[in-house]
Amino acid sequence: MTYQHTRHWVVDKSVGNLEASPQIQEAAGFIKQNKVVAFPTETVYGLGGNAESDEAIDLIFQAKGRPSDNPLIVHIAEKEQLCRYVRSVSSQADKLIEAFWPGPLTIVLEHNGELSEKVTAGLPTVAVRMPDHPVASAIIKASGLPVAAPSANRSGRPSPTTAAHVTDDLHGLIAGVVDGGPTGVGVESTVVDCTNDEIVILRPGGITKEDLEKVAGPVTTDPALVEEDQAPVSPGMKYTHYAPHAPLILVDGDRRFFAEKAEEARREGKKVGVLITDEYEGVPADKEIRLGPAGDLPAVARRLYDSLRAFNQNEVDVIFAQVFPETELGGAIMNRLRKAAGGKIISQKE
Repeated sequence: MTYQHTRHWVVDKSVGNLEASPQIQEAAGFIKQNKVVAFPTETVYGLGGNAESDEAIDLIFQAKGRPSDNPLIVHIAEKEQLCRYVRSVSSQADKLIEAFWPGPLTIVLEHNGELSEKVTAGLPTVAVRMPDHPVASAIIKASGLPVAAPSANRSGRPSPTTAAHVTDDLHGLIAGVVDGGPTGVGVESTVVDCTNDEIVILRPGGITKEDLEKVAGPVTTDPALVEEDQAPVSPGMKYTHYAPHAPLILVDGDRRFFAEKAEEARREGKKVGVLITDEYEGVPADKEIRLGPAGDLPAVARRLYDSLRAFNQNEVDVIFAQVFPETELGGAIMNRLRKAAGGKIISQKE
């Protein structure tokens, strides 16, 4: 479905009784009519549709150009909603819910068949989270529905952290965009499988492995995060994601090694873009985008997708990106960068 004009509502997330505002009521009304609407969460902008409706889920997949075997996250506004759609909540899942909801944590549990089968991609499990953003919460409450909401971008593009990013990708393809300002975390939620006693990270995100282990003990990471030929059991586990217009290559090495690789490409006649921290300032490049200090990973995460989008088509031929330690939030940042690069990496150690 296409639209001559995608509605744009601007809301102030700090106002009281946000759920009753005309903009929120109209956006929620669209969702109740099985249309799809983009709105901000604390992680990225989501593309929301009625999770009980095949029609709405089809529109989400069509707008994004997303493969239908990739399951969607269901967003709820109150913990009580969870019990309407899952068979049971394990004790481990309950610990995580108490510690991290609302917030950037998605929990995978066995569903009870009440949701559209297209949300779960035919799997016996469903991914659910409760966003910690007043606009998202207000829309979900006003709709009275569980809301399936993948990131509001064309499939494969960097996820949107502003309403302008959504409009760039999806204007005319969706019914509306609720503009609640820039998002906070900047990378998507952490996804964990809680269907067994052992908690397994299916996608790193705003809640780190270390955060989880403080609450629930040892946590493992699913090997499918690096074995891309497996069928996805969670959003974000398959296909290239987050890609800028030009090819992206990760460079694992010190500043001198990074500069050498950039200069080699320029000698080959290529226009070079670099995605770096402040510490690598001044490496040879035709366009430089800085992510902030290397030690401030929350700031790097917030800037990541906007920075990837800042390399416009035809502006550079190749982008070299710095790598980060895979501890704390660095694991989520590197997960996104590896997917954006399609696994391409140059290492100083080789």
